[in-house]
Amino acid sequence: MSMMTELATAYPGLMGGMITTLKVLFLAILGGISLGTVLALMRLSGIKALEVPAKLYVNYFRSVPLLLVLLWFYFAVPMIYFWVAGKYLQLNAAFASCVVAFMMFEAAYFSEVVRAGIQSIGSGQVNAAKALGMTYGQTMRLVILPQAFRKMLPLILQQCIILFQDTTLVFAIGLTDFFRAAYVRGELMGLLTPYILGAGAIYFIISLTASIGVQHVQKKLRF
Repeated sequence: MSMMTELATAYPGLMGGMITTLKVLFLAILGGISLGTVLALMRLSGIKALEVPAKLYVNYFRSVPLLLVLLWFYFAVPMIYFWVAGKYLQLNAAFASCVVAFMMFEAAYFSEVVRAGIQSIGSGQVNAAKALGMTYGQTMRLVILPQAFRKMLPLILQQCIILFQDTTLVFAIGLTDFFRAAYVRGELMGLLTPYILGAGAIYFIISLTASIGVQHVQKKLRF
């Protein structure tokens, strides 16, 4: 069997793995940015009861290896779901635990990006909003955050690229992402080295293309 014929046969499985990778990536980005924004606002609120827990959360998750977090949540998510719902998790436990783990882990990094973006906005904007009678929530939602997200967009996109590369770690808990699909197919057909090298090339091309796109966005935002 030629390599092209082999790739054509393996294509559905590889694409299924890539779809799983992109699902994990999208949900983790969505949840991570949302939770990260909340954590950043808590840290900048000036209220100790909000600031201290947010700071502890960020410092904790930035000090723990991602692989260890994935393993924790792989065992914890089904157990917690059973305690709360009183029934076993119906979804793919590996998929659900990966999404939760990536979301909570990346939130610590996104929060620092968001916090830096908010702090880059001049205090005059806040004072002007207060003069107009806006509350803290309105000021953040309508004035500060839109400008901050525009400034920190390149950093957020760069973190998303790192997250895309980190998704290969789901191999450790048995989720069939693109890398695992390539590994399993290569091992099955006795072509492990070509498949691993090919998977690595795909990740490299996607990451490089995305990085070039981020640089282009960064240049556009300067004008």
